[in-house]
Amino acid sequence: MAGTAGTPGTPRVLRAMNDRAALDLLLEHGPLSRTRIGKLTGLSKPTASQLLARLEAAGLVLATGTTEGRPGPNAQLYEVNPAAAYAAGLDVTPERVLAAVADITGRRVGSFELPTPGRRPTRPVVRQVTDALDGAVKAAGLARDDIHRLVIGTPGAFDPNTGRLRYASHLPGWHTPALLDELAAALPMPVEYENDVNLAAVAEQRLGAARGHEDFVLLWNEGGLGAALVLGGRLHRGWTGGAGEVGFLPVPGAPLVRHVTKANSGGYQELAGSQAVPHLAGELGIGNIPSGPYAEVAAALVERAAAEDTVLHRKLLQTYATRLATGLASLVSVLDPELVVLSGASLTSGGEVLRALVQAELEELAASRPRLVVGDVREHPVLRGALESALATTRDEVFDTSR
Repeated sequence: MAGTAGTPGTPRVLRAMNDRAALDLLLEHGPLSRTRIGKLTGLSKPTASQLLARLEAAGLVLATGTTEGRPGPNAQLYEVNPAAAYAAGLDVTPERVLAAVADITGRRVGSFELPTPGRRPTRPVVRQVTDALDGAVKAAGLARDDIHRLVIGTPGAFDPNTGRLRYASHLPGWHTPALLDELAAALPMPVEYENDVNLAAVAEQRLGAARGHEDFVLLWNEGGLGAALVLGGRLHRGWTGGAGEVGFLPVPGAPLVRHVTKANSGGYQELAGSQAVPHLAGELGIGNIPSGPYAEVAAALVERAAAEDTVLHRKLLQTYATRLATGLASLVSVLDPELVVLSGASLTSGGEVLRALVQAELEELAASRPRLVVGDVREHPVLRGALESALATTRDEVFDTSR
């Protein structure tokens, strides 16, 4: 039937598989000649020529320049057409909505930041989302209808059974029952919603320290303490989307917190969350504690402690590492991951010094001993994960030439 995918093994499907392989190679390597594409795919020169002609006619590749500096005639180079599709990502926090647009090659072409201060939002959530998206779209010189897919990262998770946001009572305006329907009505493209820490894990898996790893835990500490669980190469979200909400985990060394979703906190958050670092520094008598949001203060204190080798700063880092390892030991005991990635400013600011301390403590508290690494994606990891997620689905759809 016309318009449907072909039967596996048919020439149509085999051509589509070759098309996708060539497009992925162009994304990975940049501009390539017909001969080089043939060698990398194993296709003959005539078949590679037909493939490129087909992709060029479909608007998926462009001829761009020629090879130079080699013996013989210059060869035509081809690249993925950046304008074949665009994807967008949003990173939502209580303080701001950060938006970005990327072309299908992954190059960011527009960004925008919308401040959203205060507990009572001055504009409805749907307006926040559309204004932030429109700002990034305008910066890219595009229109809203040009966006193929949007991924929105938020604290907590939208319960797949009810459509309500859970585990994020601190995010004002995002808990109305009809919110997802209202956003769907306002936005012309498909929209996906994902937990912010999960998106940081996507960024590390695609771009950073977890590349090549199928089983890992990402421990995040910034505005809140959370984790992302990647098992068999896939994010594990749980029945309600709450897998990884480890801030609610009861741990020794912290009072037992009851009704944790109402309190929006739990034992591990109280013991090792960003807000605990300035308090600990004050108890130790460390002076010159900066003012500002507690996540920023914690990151500054941890960075200073890692750089200044004094008794008090060593004590701060050691105590913080013990607290982090206390909760992490429970995750490691249950999941037995190959790798643990430390992410979020309150962890990455400690660099290798903090990582080594947490690793040493974890080896004494847990039976298995995963390797701990500091995350590589430091600048807006949630936003970058949202873009990577949106781009992956966009490419699967746009690059499918079997349709």
